Amino acid sequence: MPGPDERGYYGEYGGRFVPEVLVAPLEELEAAATAAFEDQLFCAEFHRLLHDYVGRPTPLWTAGNLSAVCAGATIVLKREDCNHTGAHKIVNAVGQALLARRMRKKRIIAETGAGQHGVAAATAGALLGLPVEIYMGSDDIERQALNVYLMRLLGARVHAVSAGSRTLKEATNEALRDWASTALDTAYIIGSAVGPHPYPYIVRQFVRVIGDEARAVM
Repeated sequence: MPGPDERGYYGEYGGRFVPEVLVAPLEELEAAATAAFEDQLFCAEFHRLLHDYVGRPTPLWTAGNLSAVCAGATIVLKREDCNHTGAHKIVNAVGQALLARRMRKKRIIAETGAGQHGVAAATAGALLGLPVEIYMGSDDIERQALNVYLMRLLGARVHAVSAGSRTLKEATNEALRDWASTALDTAYIIGSAVGPHPYPYIVRQFVRVIGDEARAVM
């Protein structure tokens, strides 16, 4: 897929629909990310951490039994569960934490639902020496007690959000409220290719390593 246009659109989708207070932080983030992705030293450090710390490249596994029942198709699984922390989320978290450090941010915030992105953000912050605060719905905290324990074990502060449905939507709203008033020294790490531009582009650039690895050996 080609990159976004100058407005942050991928065809008819994308853009940046945010309160005025977040326009400048997003423009700062876009400029910093563009420069970082063109910086060979930054990219080399990112890939070094993926190899030495995260445990990449992850293996491919041919799912023989599944392939046998799929009308002759060969099903190959990319074993992202073999990453440190047990999911692909750590790839993006390490990348965005590196970017935060490059931007001289002093603090990381993130939202999480099931908790995997929260664990990944807490891990990346601990690795790079950046304090981390996680917003999580109070219902999700009860359901995902083990991940909450891991976040706290890694030094992150977990904020329980009790508004509305007490799940990811409200946690995201609280993280955005925090960032709106603290963007000068705080990096907001989004866990998926969602949100206002440049977040989908940033996440895509970091996690593309999964597809790049698979293509290299297929």
